[in-house]
Amino acid sequence: MTWLRSALFNLYFFGATLVLTLVGTAVRLVAPHRVRPVAMLWARVLLAGARILCGIRLEVAGREFLPADGPALIASRHQSALDTMVWLTLVPRCCYVLKQELMRIPLFSELIRATGMIAVDRSGGATALRQLLRGADRAKRDGMQIVIFPEGTRAEPGTILPLQPGIAALAARTGLPVIPVITDSGHCWGRRAFRKLPGIVHIQILPPIAACIPRQALMQELDSALRTEIGQFAEPVDNVVG
Repeated sequence: MTWLRSALFNLYFFGATLVLTLVGTAVRLVAPHRVRPVAMLWARVLLAGARILCGIRLEVAGREFLPADGPALIASRHQSALDTMVWLTLVPRCCYVLKQELMRIPLFSELIRATGMIAVDRSGGATALRQLLRGADRAKRDGMQIVIFPEGTRAEPGTILPLQPGIAALAARTGLPVIPVITDSGHCWGRRAFRKLPGIVHIQILPPIAACIPRQALMQELDSALRTEIGQFAEPVDNVVG
């Protein structure tokens, strides 16, 4: 049954993505400022599909650590493709730091630009860092909430990859506190896994880390925070979907 439900969800995922990409493209041509609501709808539609078809529910703790409005810098663990959509439902003006390869996808790339996401060439060295910082300047100016996965790629549950230095550069450049986030999304929606397993995905937002502390101390505090066990600070208090 899990395989069947997963197959149905994958069809739903690609079908909904195609339809809403076409809708977003049409919206971009006549009202570019309306593309973000389409992206937020896309995330909600897919998360609802994951709940209904796969039995995956989301619970969030620690929302009090997010600013009510204005720019923010969120550093989240990354275990699943689910992590790349959920923040569109959690903050009002999500700005993901994402890989440059996504800009090669027809139509979708234009929507990424229209929503103000920050695309970075991960193999670009100093050029990539400049891309990241320019994008962060714009995102902060526009009052967006920057979401970065400091491990750089998805990790298996129970492991944490070395943190990339871009997060420290972002904190220094923007002066925004770093808000760590832990998740166990990989237990239900694995890395490159076809099967989607029913269960609860926990997203736990932890106390911010001041941007003004030395770089090494910031990285150590962030690494320690991202190794926190789910539930250590608080029980989930908010269902995102359902």
